[in-house]
Amino acid sequence: MIHPNWQLFSDHTLLTITIPITEENIITFKFSIAKNSNEEELFIKDIATALRNLNTSDLSDSNRLENVVNTLTVSIEHAWRKNAKQTNITRHSKTWWNENYN
Repeated sequence: MIHPNWQLFSDHTLLTITIPITEENIITFKFSIAKNSNEEELFIKDIATALRNLNTSDLSDSNRLENVVNTLTVSIEHAWRKNAKQTNITRHSKTWWNENYN
């Protein structure tokens, strides 16, 4: 909004704007597996099983190799989701809990 009555002795006119700011809850979560836990052991076993079950008998062209790699990728993702625990990160979480923490 332009306020010409607020000009006073200057040749400038003041402007004001209203910016609506609404509170928004951004849900942030992280999947993790605790080191030396039962879930870590199961995750490793699931990956070993997936590796054993991969059919690598014919990798004669790039399409077949890509299929094997994609199958392995899906297997690892499935094992991770199956064994990892989802933790919601909120503003009440510990201060060290961020993306850079290992």
